[in-house]
Amino acid sequence: MALGELRERTGAALRAGSERAVLKHRAAGKMSARERVLWLLDTDSLLETDQLARHGAADAPGPYGDGVITGTGTIDGRPVCVFSQDFTVLGGSMGETHGRKILKTMDTAVRLGCPVISINESGGARIQEGVVSLAYYAELGRRNVRASGLVPQIALIAGPCAGGAVYSPALMDVVVMVDRSSYMFVTGPDVLRSVTGEDVTVDELGGARANAAVSGNCHHVARDEAEALEWIQELLSYLPSNAMELPPAVPFTPVPGRTARDLALDTLVPDADNQGYDVREVISAVVDDAELLEIHAQFAPNIVCGLARVEGRPVGVVANQPLHRAGALDIDATEKAARFVRFCDAFNLPVLTFVDVPGYLPGVAQERDGIIRRGAKLLHAYAEATVPKVTVVLRKAYGGAYAVMGSKHLGADCNLAWPTAQIAVMGGEAAVEVLHRRRLAEAGEDAPAVREALVEEYRRTLMTPYAAAERGYVDAVIEPSSTRAQVGAALRALSTKREAAVGRKHGNIPL
Repeated sequence: MALGELRERTGAALRAGSERAVLKHRAAGKMSARERVLWLLDTDSLLETDQLARHGAADAPGPYGDGVITGTGTIDGRPVCVFSQDFTVLGGSMGETHGRKILKTMDTAVRLGCPVISINESGGARIQEGVVSLAYYAELGRRNVRASGLVPQIALIAGPCAGGAVYSPALMDVVVMVDRSSYMFVTGPDVLRSVTGEDVTVDELGGARANAAVSGNCHHVARDEAEALEWIQELLSYLPSNAMELPPAVPFTPVPGRTARDLALDTLVPDADNQGYDVREVISAVVDDAELLEIHAQFAPNIVCGLARVEGRPVGVVANQPLHRAGALDIDATEKAARFVRFCDAFNLPVLTFVDVPGYLPGVAQERDGIIRRGAKLLHAYAEATVPKVTVVLRKAYGGAYAVMGSKHLGADCNLAWPTAQIAVMGGEAAVEVLHRRRLAEAGEDAPAVREALVEEYRRTLMTPYAAAERGYVDAVIEPSSTRAQVGAALRALSTKREAAVGRKHGNIPL
């Protein structure tokens, strides 16, 4: 091939779609598909694949690249695979060549053992290619399942993602969306309006905020594309390249003694049981540099999940949040936490759990929507996890919620409790009403005083963390201000933990 022809073909591949499409794309404030890749990857690290691939007959070939950029590169010097759909070329639609390029990228990620990042902006299936387009969506889903738990999979929704296209991101580990410029749904507003009569806007149905706060399909909402790409870079800094490696540690300088943030924990929990506090203050005091990369922040805020570091090593953090629904577990919270615990277990991230839970959220709606089956997912996730598990009981740990929140009985390696911990079947007032109903009825005018005395006795004898510690369910009752040091020591001791997997195909989590 002559040098001139080479330059002409390469230049055509680097150009986006029609001038009109490109101008419309830029007018919407969006990066091009290539700009997204170059922003994400280290400078000059992109090794593009199938740059000149095209579809169509010899006498009527399609555009070079076929609407998707694929390749390998590095982020912070670590290898990744990436594909980025180009909405300005055939609407970024999925066709045979387009799909073949993406499948090759997925196969490469598994073969190299490195993360894969998909940047999705597509009009969906390429109608003119018929069933071939649908076949490649299914093939992509199969690749996602093959890579699941083996390499980290991260999806950025940078524009439309609808119909069959949504299921590949749904199968990935983390989904990031851009506020007011990306959306994701199975059935669009126009179809809903004609079929069901429901009138809803694109943002209300499948915008970033709806997917983040209501359906839980999205794990992070970014202000713009640049912030979304930077968030993905930060996320990857906590993760290993694959399930066979440990997460990357960073240099750590020990902080001697107890800091002001540590000492503040001694007075953090209110005296009144029904008064809330922000559990993020506990997390900030324990993890390095008070930094938590929260995941699923807008969904089920009664439980906090995120990535942090303790003494330079990445960990996954799960914590009940008393500021929302008193930290009670409901369907959304248990599914959110269960998915996160399994994600941590897949990629060798120790799980650090902070417990302040009054129980499962009561209500007819919760029962009818399946809190039994769906709540059991959290129990399954903790019991199945083989990574180091450290649990700190801060205050309430009642009933079945105590059991599922990283208890010793589910295989936690180290369980600590603050002196404010209350570990029991139920709270004092409720327990006394059940246990001493007849005595209270017979007390007459003295009932309030009798009730108060009985509640105090119940709290003193059955609710203290020392009762659980005597039975080995709690390893130590610690001063709150010593939590950072105690957690660090526990994770250091558990750094060489090895637990053989059970010889079976897989468990059957209650989906």
